[in-house]
Amino acid sequence: MSLAELTDESLIHKVLQVERDLVSARFKHSMNQLENTASLRHMRREIARLRTETRRREAAEGLPKDALLQKHRTTFGGGADDSTESEAAEKGGFLSGIVDKLTSSE
Repeated sequence: MSLAELTDESLIHKVLQVERDLVSARFKHSMNQLENTASLRHMRREIARLRTETRRREAAEGLPKDALLQKHRTTFGGGADDSTESEAAEKGGFLSGIVDKLTSSE
């Protein structure tokens, strides 16, 4: 499916998901746990392509920059493992979830 075929909402959700994946991959890279470091470059380029398409749509509709992002950000649910992250956040915040992930992989 090309970017032009995506709805505004699904385009923004894809941007947010790839950004989330990039943060996770950068964290893994810093801990020497990332197997394919070229994936960082691919994710950065994918984010650029998605943001370019988003901005093109905003300009075509006469909207200000990041208007679509602000409109659809609240409907973003996250990834498949979002429930475990939210449970970890309830128990002890963001860092406890990361600590749990690191200690369980050893």
